[in-house]
Amino acid sequence: MDVLLWGVAPYLMVLLLVGGSIWRYRYDQFGWTTRSSQLYESRLLRIGSPVFHYGLVFVIAGHFVGLVIPKSWTEAVGVTEGLYHAMALSVGLLAGVSTLLGIVLLIIRRRTTGPVFMATTRNDKTMYVFLVGAIALGVWVTLVSATQPTAHAFDYRETVSPWFRSLFVFQPDIAAMAAAPWEFQLHTLVGMILFAIWPFTRLVHALTAPFHYLFRPYIVYRTRDEGPAPGARESRRGWETTGTRDRDRRG
Repeated sequence: MDVLLWGVAPYLMVLLLVGGSIWRYRYDQFGWTTRSSQLYESRLLRIGSPVFHYGLVFVIAGHFVGLVIPKSWTEAVGVTEGLYHAMALSVGLLAGVSTLLGIVLLIIRRRTTGPVFMATTRNDKTMYVFLVGAIALGVWVTLVSATQPTAHAFDYRETVSPWFRSLFVFQPDIAAMAAAPWEFQLHTLVGMILFAIWPFTRLVHALTAPFHYLFRPYIVYRTRDEGPAPGARESRRGWETTGTRDRDRRG
């Protein structure tokens, strides 16, 4: 079972994430969107969305530092285990609670606003279950670590982190992950399931960097009024000359 969970399942998750994203992009580009519902309700969205996304940025940053950067590296720059533990608990707990609060507000909005709820697919409902589960479990393991003295607290950087890094060299350290407490294992499993279903939900929009917003043309809005706006020149049919040729003609 350990081989299946910590040696095979991570690569299946990556296969579904990458393969599903490619399939979705090729055959469902019109569905590659958040399906924005701001038109139907904006009060809760203005609160919940920033709280969720800003909290998520710090959560991702904390996971990167904890899982990718080896413990020896942080100690080499003077970050002791006690200091790292205190920072992880304070900043990590605040970020986790903010993210959880934001997603709860967004779910309440989606459930209580009729048109928004009607636009929610079954895949999205499943996604919300695992997204909330992953965030809640992350807050839980942080609280469990906070209740233990620093000297006796579980150090995931000696088990979970080496296992995570070993996946990139295709030599999964199954024994290290198997030695982690069950709440860390459950948090990891829920996270892997979330990434496996990621391409088939509205979360897929996060894989596209919105660089095109920097270069897209202005949006032109036109009125439906019959006559021209006060002070505006009446439009004429056909082509009009513009630029230097037009100035030369007037000169």
